[in-house]
Amino acid sequence: MTYQQVLDWMFAQLPMYQRQGQSAFKKDLANIVALCEELDNPQKKFKTIHVGGTNGKGSTSHMIASILQEAGYKVGLYTSPHLKNFTERIRINGEEMLKESVVTFIEKNKIFLEKQGLSFFEMTVGMAFDEFANQKVDVAVIEVGLGGRLDSTNIIIPEVSVITNIGLDHTQFLGETLPEIAFEKAGIIKENVPVVIGERQKETENVFNTKAEECEAPIFFASDKKQNYTTDLLGEYQKHNVTTAVTTIQQLKEFKVSEENIKNGLLSVVKNTNLKGRWQLLQEHPKVICDTAHNKEGLFYTLQQLKKENYKRLHIVLGVVSDKKLSEILPMFPKNAKYYFCKPNIPRGLPAEELRGQAGVFNLFGEVFSSVNQAFEKSKVNASYEDVIYVGGSTFVVAEIL
Repeated sequence: MTYQQVLDWMFAQLPMYQRQGQSAFKKDLANIVALCEELDNPQKKFKTIHVGGTNGKGSTSHMIASILQEAGYKVGLYTSPHLKNFTERIRINGEEMLKESVVTFIEKNKIFLEKQGLSFFEMTVGMAFDEFANQKVDVAVIEVGLGGRLDSTNIIIPEVSVITNIGLDHTQFLGETLPEIAFEKAGIIKENVPVVIGERQKETENVFNTKAEECEAPIFFASDKKQNYTTDLLGEYQKHNVTTAVTTIQQLKEFKVSEENIKNGLLSVVKNTNLKGRWQLLQEHPKVICDTAHNKEGLFYTLQQLKKENYKRLHIVLGVVSDKKLSEILPMFPKNAKYYFCKPNIPRGLPAEELRGQAGVFNLFGEVFSSVNQAFEKSKVNASYEDVIYVGGSTFVVAEIL
């Protein structure tokens, strides 16, 4: 099989949350346990840090990996979803997994994967664990895919568990209230393993304290500490993630990390790990910014920052997926912008015409385009030298213009 054939098989033949939504969500860990046994339990052959939460878990994972790389360790990094290439999900010291290795893994295990009926996400997690074991990483930073308790990554016993924050996202799977969602996320807290909670939130702290007590896990709320570090990631919202990443590093007993490593790691996240799509500046005149924030909490910080930009006119290229609660996010967007409504090119993208209809209710007006790229190109044609173009609403919208 070629690499493209392997990807087509993985994407098309198996349920995958990014494309299908709810039907791809598995309710137990039996499949990933079976796969890892088949692979000789690779997840037990290296140390891990487990990072969950609603917003910031990707950026926090990249920061932690970058700091550990600066300290001289061989660091695996597993994140999802990818923006451009599937191999972005599995990296070692910032280098993406080789396409040949993806092909080899699928060819070698295809009969088992088919027989067991593994989801796209389950097989990808197994692939990451296998790759990290084969490449003998010192430590791997593993980002939770969805939720925590029932997420395929939740078969590791990490050095530290991390939960960045809790927001109302994926409510159709995780619960309608913050405490219900926190309960699912708290499922990654393990016996006697320290847990770092990024932000103390009154609605959820009791859930975490109770679970940590049950597990006799030392618990630390990162937002209680003042950290004076800066990062090369531009979004102002990254200050929360910096505090969480540094607090996590401070709980690692078996890794030697200096103050210098922390500073340099935070200032070299993009160089060390190739993170993209977080308040990323694509050009200066007109200024083009893209950001993957896609839920109420994430967009709150991003749109606050957008307000601080200086421009003659604001252009917003906007697309979303169909399971977003638009009545929660659309009122947050600025009314003084010209909108370019589009649909991300995945089955669960919301039709642009529908998005325009809903946006009109909140006095957000603009044109409809048949693709993200068409919308983006038109915004660049319309924008003058002193304008700002913001591209966002969904990870998948950002992916199409990078």
